[in-house]
Amino acid sequence: MKKFPLILFSLVLSIGLWNPSEACTRVVYKGPQNTVITARSMDWRDEIPANLWVLPKGIDRNGQVGSKSVKWTAKYGSLVSTSWDIASSDGMNEKGLVANLLWLGESQYPKFDGKGSKKGIAISLWAQYYLDNFATVKEAVEYSQKEPFVIVSDYIPGTERFTTVHLSLSDASGDSAVFEYINGKLVIHHDPSYTVMTNSPVFEEQLALNNYWKGIPGTVMLPGTNRAADRFVRASYYINAIPQTADTRTAVASVFSVIRNCSVPYGITSATEPNISSTRWRSVSDQKNLVYYFETVFTPNTFWVDLKDFDLSSKGKVMKLDLSNNNTYNGKSNANFKESAPFTFLGLK
Repeated sequence: MKKFPLILFSLVLSIGLWNPSEACTRVVYKGPQNTVITARSMDWRDEIPANLWVLPKGIDRNGQVGSKSVKWTAKYGSLVSTSWDIASSDGMNEKGLVANLLWLGESQYPKFDGKGSKKGIAISLWAQYYLDNFATVKEAVEYSQKEPFVIVSDYIPGTERFTTVHLSLSDASGDSAVFEYINGKLVIHHDPSYTVMTNSPVFEEQLALNNYWKGIPGTVMLPGTNRAADRFVRASYYINAIPQTADTRTAVASVFSVIRNCSVPYGITSATEPNISSTRWRSVSDQKNLVYYFETVFTPNTFWVDLKDFDLSSKGKVMKLDLSNNNTYNGKSNANFKESAPFTFLGLK
């Protein structure tokens, strides 16, 4: 450690002292025979109720920001995990595109003029928009580079906390991208090698820190705290250290092991770091087989949903898996979904 550069040490220290109240991790596994699996943890300081929803194609949506809202009809069906049933925070569509929203305190979104020329989409629909409209990361990136709309954020209902998140996309080919709004401008990081994302700092700085740690063998030393920078390094090391296999059972088990390693034990608090967040739930998306695995900290079982077994056509029904009251499911849980009226995405008041 004597060779640890002073500047880098200062950077790591400054990052370590910044603990966003919402902390998550996302990681992509790429194995042989087109095996691609994306996992994420949802870490949140307070309760953040989640339900799973199956949303068929053909649903008409708008950006929920008034007369300047983007309007679209869902081209693809999807399975999503919601937050408070007002936003899609995670999910996979029928083409194997996965979208994950993670907190990023440094986010600064453009100013939105409801009477101006620029179209807008409420932040609650950011992930859903991409699941509805794109089959691949490349398509999504090429479209977004034109900046045809802006993301419009707002305060989380009942709080004084302004929503600041970044978006990751991965697809069935193993391609990956990260979308961030920095100083009011959309920044897109697009490369298949971008397999890990956490919270602060901004993604460019996460990559710089990870490059340093690549020079230190993970079998010798890995950073072990629950801070975002440390979780990024551990996830980056372990996702490449686990077995590279086309056996789905082994691959999914290995990926779950990585995302659990990057989770924060439930109930962790600190008087000096009050914003440390416990992991609430984890998802693992098998993009080759279109199977979505899910587990929460209050239920003892991991369960899964096979997206292929739902009717995702425009004639399909909106279906909901209720996770309230610690409802517990085991194994394949398609049959536990119930037809439901669609939830309402939160928009501008």
